[in-house]
Amino acid sequence: MDNPKETESKGLTRREAIKVSGLALGSLAMGSGALTGPDEARADTEQCPNCCPEPTAPCTWYNPDKENYDKVPANYASSQTYSYFQTLDYYYPIAGTSTTIPKLGSDEMRITFMGSMIPPVRRAQQEMSIFVEVGWNDTTNMPMDQFVFDCGSGVCANYGAMNVGYGRMDKIFLAHLHGDHMSDLVHVYCFGPSADRKTPLYVFGPSPSGVKNPLAQPGGGSPMYYDDGTNAFCQNLRAACRWHSESFSFQTTMYPDYPSRSQKQKDWGLPCKPNPVSDDPWGDAYAMVPIQLDWTKYGKKYGDNVAYCNTTTGARVTHFPVIHTRKGSIGYKLEWWPNHLDTGNQDKPHLSMIYTSDTKPEIRSRDQAINGGKGVDVFIHEMIVPPNIWAMKFADPANPTYGPEKPPDSTSDIVQQTTMVQNSSHSPQGGFGYLLSQINPRPRLTVATHFPVADDTVSCALNSVQQHVPVVQGNVVPPQGTSRITWSFDLMVITVSADQIVEQRGYVTDFGFTPNAILPSTKAYPPKYHDTSGAGDPFAQIDLSTAIPACDCSTTPDKCNYRGDGY
Repeated sequence: MDNPKETESKGLTRREAIKVSGLALGSLAMGSGALTGPDEARADTEQCPNCCPEPTAPCTWYNPDKENYDKVPANYASSQTYSYFQTLDYYYPIAGTSTTIPKLGSDEMRITFMGSMIPPVRRAQQEMSIFVEVGWNDTTNMPMDQFVFDCGSGVCANYGAMNVGYGRMDKIFLAHLHGDHMSDLVHVYCFGPSADRKTPLYVFGPSPSGVKNPLAQPGGGSPMYYDDGTNAFCQNLRAACRWHSESFSFQTTMYPDYPSRSQKQKDWGLPCKPNPVSDDPWGDAYAMVPIQLDWTKYGKKYGDNVAYCNTTTGARVTHFPVIHTRKGSIGYKLEWWPNHLDTGNQDKPHLSMIYTSDTKPEIRSRDQAINGGKGVDVFIHEMIVPPNIWAMKFADPANPTYGPEKPPDSTSDIVQQTTMVQNSSHSPQGGFGYLLSQINPRPRLTVATHFPVADDTVSCALNSVQQHVPVVQGNVVPPQGTSRITWSFDLMVITVSADQIVEQRGYVTDFGFTPNAILPSTKAYPPKYHDTSGAGDPFAQIDLSTAIPACDCSTTPDKCNYRGDGY
């Protein structure tokens, strides 16, 4: 591959991109407000003299060239690019000859957005998934530990392009069970054993919602409560994938020396014993292991919300409830102590990241980010555009329902529908700004995600956030009293250390095949479908009576149907 820094222009400078995108800091309407208690919302309007501020700058959505309005798609230039992302330096996901994975510092955390979008699907962004790596093991040339948070539609292509194989995706933390947060789990589960994941797949997620079924019928019919937790999800997903798993089980799926269930629970500090949901042998790559988390817990009693705690790697993951669509949605906090002997000790130096996934503004995320007055390094929280912007974006650009002279209002059906979605599920950009104003100390970096980024949407969102809290977007040290914020985009890489936080963009090829495989060095167990010698038997499950055979061209060159070597 040619050096992209020599062959490809990086376009605008940061200063130019910020100017073009309308992202200059400008005047700041409000500072941070007083904090409330842990279980109460602030209602005193005297503390909030401008509770419903008007934007200080217009949010322009349509081409200002009205004479050519019918010829040019709506605000095409600013809606079809994310200039800020183009200013970031490259991150190369394949390292040199010494290791296949770019090395992390012994005190660094790396956060990669493999998906960053809210439905509906969009080619520029896949749906939600974040990959986090911490530290470095010089013996294995691998990170000390690694985690997948959510696994939405389309993200496996980005994992592959960023050189993350299935063997590194064995711990998947689902915030909730919406399709845009778990649908590529099918791909990870089904194809991982064929690649380099030769161990069980662990799926962390919430317990049942406990929401009563309004269609429940006494004595039969619909149940009073659905079993909608992670255990049931994994059981049904395993059953749905049975044909796939059997058909691929002429390949190696299991190696010796995998730790026992009790040992694994101890090593990972799991809140429950890891039991596969079906008859797959313990240690097999087709063993799906749910780790169901009590979604009501948030650490009121110390340790009651621990999902994972590995004292060997120094990584701990806790969970807390958020508000999204239905009871049972959770957010996660990942904390990592470079000195693994200090794991869990809040007074010892460590790095921290919060991923709320989808949620309305609420106090648990706020309190987790305040972190007892210690703050967090990276605060990743969802954001959506306002309902009328959704309406305009849904409209046909060539023949829009709404135009410069007819903006959508609350009476339109589509705005009412998107308002309902916002009210049940999400943080609008102004609500995001207000929530951030209540977090003190502020995160070192705040990341808005689950957001349809482009110059126009980000410009307007930044303006809304600035009504509540001084923020600046840019890969720079923010001015005194100002927080740094960014909007996530697919292949954005954020590297965190105690000294700095650096944003980059992955440099990938669209025509790659697979990531570098990292396989165990020991001899494998025989596949489930094997011949008498213990080798995989590709013919065990098929009927060859109607097959057209290949032949060995070295013995029958004049009578060969087709070459057996594939050519």
